[in-house]
Amino acid sequence: MSAGRLLIVEGPEGAGKTTQIARLAERLASADIPHLVVREPGGTPTGEQIRTLLLDPAGDMVPAAETLLFLASRAELVERVIRPALSQGRLVIADRFFLSTYAYQIAGRGLSEESIRAANAFAVGGLRPDLTLLFIHRAAEGLARADRRGKRDRMERADDAFHERVAAAFERFASAEWQRGHPEAGPIATIDASGTEDAVYHAMIGTLATWWPETFPVARGSDL
Repeated sequence: MSAGRLLIVEGPEGAGKTTQIARLAERLASADIPHLVVREPGGTPTGEQIRTLLLDPAGDMVPAAETLLFLASRAELVERVIRPALSQGRLVIADRFFLSTYAYQIAGRGLSEESIRAANAFAVGGLRPDLTLLFIHRAAEGLARADRRGKRDRMERADDAFHERVAAAFERFASAEWQRGHPEAGPIATIDASGTEDAVYHAMIGTLATWWPETFPVARGSDL
């Protein structure tokens, strides 16, 4: 069986990642393409416990502890779930991965890029995404979407300046210069997430059809 692929979906709060991942999973299921959807933090028993700690609105922790918990969850997810699924030839779709750590903990919290990149490399043991879909969206609009979902979690409750730094970091990640300096992140394709749900979905599928046409064939005249 051929090796699977690791597809990451990234972006700031309220960019619509989870909705689009669900639609993508439906498409893959209808085409009988083996796949698995995972989320960060979480995805394993230990990871889900860590998720509860990290996102508890009443919780409080220093940035270094926050970062190490995210990476501990990632290490569990990679070894217990992602690598086995890839070895089975499945397409693994992850809701957040490297870029979220770089955006939230380096740009948002102001932690050392050198230290976090080294810790992340240790956590994943050399695993590199095959493609990241980076949803670009304005921070204020994304937070308004998040508010419509209900009460903000601990990460969402950070101040506006924090979320502006995070959104600006995601935009930097789209540049060829940044990507050349961060090969561990793998190839990155940007998606304009400011449109309607259908518009974003079509942009996502169109991008995937360009990268992996054998998995996402688009018939002439198709609505994707």
